[in-house]
Amino acid sequence: MEGHLKDFIDYMRFEKGLAQNTIVSYERDLKGYLHYLKDESILSLNHVQRAHIIQFLGYLKENGKSPKTIARHVASIRAFHQFLLRDKAVDQDPSVHIEPPKLERALPSILNLREIELLLETPKLNDQFGLRDKAMLELLYATGIRVSELIALDIDHVHVKMGFVRCTGRGRKERILPVGQKAIEAIQLYLEDGRPYLIGKNSQENALFLNHQGKRLTRQGFWKILKKLAAEAGIAKELTPHTLRHSFAAHLVENGADLKAVQEMLGHADISTTQMYAQVTKTKLNDVYRKFHPRA
Repeated sequence: MEGHLKDFIDYMRFEKGLAQNTIVSYERDLKGYLHYLKDESILSLNHVQRAHIIQFLGYLKENGKSPKTIARHVASIRAFHQFLLRDKAVDQDPSVHIEPPKLERALPSILNLREIELLLETPKLNDQFGLRDKAMLELLYATGIRVSELIALDIDHVHVKMGFVRCTGRGRKERILPVGQKAIEAIQLYLEDGRPYLIGKNSQENALFLNHQGKRLTRQGFWKILKKLAAEAGIAKELTPHTLRHSFAAHLVENGADLKAVQEMLGHADISTTQMYAQVTKTKLNDVYRKFHPRA
């Protein structure tokens, strides 16, 4: 069964072009699933029945797994069995009609305009690290790109004179996004006075944003930087690497941007994902109404 799992992961990585984090989630979920099947003395994937999958989901629930985690397992299992059927490794797909638990979509945490200003003005521009951090934050808020897309940028992906950035998102889909003047100025300053000091002897490094070793900044490295800057800015809200992306989208919708345009900028495959930002705006308006209307 492990051989089939390896084939599936290779398919997801090389043919579907999924992000590494997604592939890791698939592999982790399915290893647990296969381990459960073995414990139930099911040694062939052709012997898996619908009841076995339902029992496994019940096992996850009994062990305190959240509906979100169980829903992710359902998606992993369904994708795996569909792959096996397509690959003719099995004769039937036992995951058909198995529905994930219903989830209440939590509204994303966003920063208000004042908090955005505080965060963006926090990096000190007197050294290469401050110039880099300022450029990263400005670019994230200006474009709404994911942190994974940010750290994957090379120098030639940003066109300073033309004012746009070219990034590759999930499924290797490319987006070309406009970049505002403030972000362009921050990037230009970083390229002139920051990056040359960071790169050192690594002259062959093409990454736009570098760590102190002159190598491509990692997601974990960015996350540490963000937490440090948020603390310095006095922002009490819990930030995630997606906070600036959520704030970018919510502020656009709040100011009347078309949802379809926001969907394209964010790289969402389904507009229903983008619609949650309209809900954020609606919730904010309700809060304002209840706070200030005398008969609310």
